[in-house]
Amino acid sequence: MNKVLLIIRREYLSRVKKKSFIIMTFLTPLLIAGIYGLIGYFTYKGIKDTHDKIAVVSTNKTLTEKLASDKNTEYEYVNQSLEEVKKSLKKSDFDYVLYLPEFSLAEPKGVELFGEKQAGLSLNNRISGDIEELIRNQKLKESGIAQADLDQLKTSVDIETKKIADTGKEESSSAGASTIIAFIAGILMFMFIMLYGIQVMRGVIEEKTSRIIEVMISSVKPFQLMMGKIIGIALVGLTQFILWIVLTLTISTIAATVLIDKADVKKIATSAQSGSQISTGTTVVQAPQGPMVDIQKSLAGLDFGKIVSVFIFFFIGGYLFYSALYAAIGSAVDSETETQQFMMPVMMPLLLGYALSLSVVTNDPYGNVAFWLSMIPFTSPIAMVVRLPYGVPGWELALSMAILVVGFIGTVWVASRIYRVGILMYGKKTTFKEMFKWFTYKN
Repeated sequence: MNKVLLIIRREYLSRVKKKSFIIMTFLTPLLIAGIYGLIGYFTYKGIKDTHDKIAVVSTNKTLTEKLASDKNTEYEYVNQSLEEVKKSLKKSDFDYVLYLPEFSLAEPKGVELFGEKQAGLSLNNRISGDIEELIRNQKLKESGIAQADLDQLKTSVDIETKKIADTGKEESSSAGASTIIAFIAGILMFMFIMLYGIQVMRGVIEEKTSRIIEVMISSVKPFQLMMGKIIGIALVGLTQFILWIVLTLTISTIAATVLIDKADVKKIATSAQSGSQISTGTTVVQAPQGPMVDIQKSLAGLDFGKIVSVFIFFFIGGYLFYSALYAAIGSAVDSETETQQFMMPVMMPLLLGYALSLSVVTNDPYGNVAFWLSMIPFTSPIAMVVRLPYGVPGWELALSMAILVVGFIGTVWVASRIYRVGILMYGKKTTFKEMFKWFTYKN
């Protein structure tokens, strides 16, 4: 046991003392915040600055109204043939030419958009929406229903979702809030397991190729060496994860303190709960309500302590499960280029769990697919943390944890039998058949 602890200490300290570890640990939260800030800024700026001027050539006599311009799309009807406008498009100040032929309101076909550059999806959707609105108004006019009368018939309903806990107490819930947390947890789990699992494999390959392993094996058993390396790197990942949480919370708190007026937030929050209005001097502002307020309430009601603790458990369990397999791969090859044929079978269950968790599980977190994905140890680390924000029965969580522990013990046993032989094999191209032989060798 002392030898395993020495290896753990060596693996841990050799990595946390690296400048790259220290720099990336402190920079990653800032980089993530900066990336999302830039995405939001450029998305907003792109939408705000978008302005397309479109020449409309219409031979349609059915539509009695014209397309209305807005801040992003400017329509101008021209009294020229389509061919003339297309020929002069390059010299004109128009970006595109829209052709509206004669068509039936039931089947509007033949509409075309021409331009020197390819029209984007956003522009296509805007133009389609404008034409659909024009056709809709025309149909209403022909049926004798005024637009104002139709607008009065529209009524929006906001449903406040609540979840009944095991104690019988009602708790606010939101599919939006749960989905946000589920996506973040699933992506982080996938990244961490892949990142630190590959680090184990690379560490084994480096020691094997440098022949240091021959000296180490004379002092410790292969199993002790493998376990020390796996646990040491797991502690590195756990340290980095905890530091990221602390740094992210610190940055968020500082940003909220500096950028947000607490008095205004209190007014908005109080008014949002009561459904009243906020008076600011001579101006009366309606308190913000709707999906975003519901999501904020639900986020405040989530048990983040439980989510983080369960995430840590499944990160450690999932990492140990997969890193044992990565260690076996690293021991079987002489260079990283040879790992590709062995990594795919190991990565596929993890990729499958990631894809299904962020698609099937988020849409039906209580279905059969979600249940089995969260039980099978190959997929449970991602599937269970994705399900958790929606609420998971205690017995399912306990069963999934137990199966993952058993699965980890199984993969360690399998990997150790390959590792003990492969770590001393050199100069021979390894195959799955060869690895199976190593597994069946007797001590």
